[in-house]
Amino acid sequence: MSTPTPAPILRDATPDDLEAINEIYNHFVGYCTCTYQEKPESIEDRRHWFASHDAQHPVLVGEIDGKVVGWASLSRFHARSAYRYTVEDSIYIHPIAQGKGLGRMMIEELIRRARALGHRSMVAGIDALQEGSLALHERAGFVRVGHLKQVGFKFGRWLDVIYMQLELKG
Repeated sequence: MSTPTPAPILRDATPDDLEAINEIYNHFVGYCTCTYQEKPESIEDRRHWFASHDAQHPVLVGEIDGKVVGWASLSRFHARSAYRYTVEDSIYIHPIAQGKGLGRMMIEELIRRARALGHRSMVAGIDALQEGSLALHERAGFVRVGHLKQVGFKFGRWLDVIYMQLELKG
């Protein structure tokens, strides 16, 4: 008889988590269209990314049995000041932890925090072929608001992006 896998837990990320966050992200860079980045992220760039997040734009990690197996963040949607109440979410879960409810936990916590922080809208730009991510966002209440055709080029093919939005207030 096998031992059940411990339940995932969420917590705020710290600088000590950046190696694990970067490892998870870079896992997807080389073979997946869930990111349109084509070269692995350096740890220096990851530190810079982390420093750009603040109380209004948190970074979370998900752990199973004490190991970081996923991360999620709220980031500025656009640099222009009028967009300050809109955030973009990112969620990356290592394949060994997919299907264990961590994605649902992460998106629910991001939504809870975005509302508590006074944000008005969350958006997600998702590759059109990433059915799992599209479904995760739809289950969380996001609606499809745009389809940008052939805006990315990776792995020798053109890629579409679906924009999804969740209105947090209003």
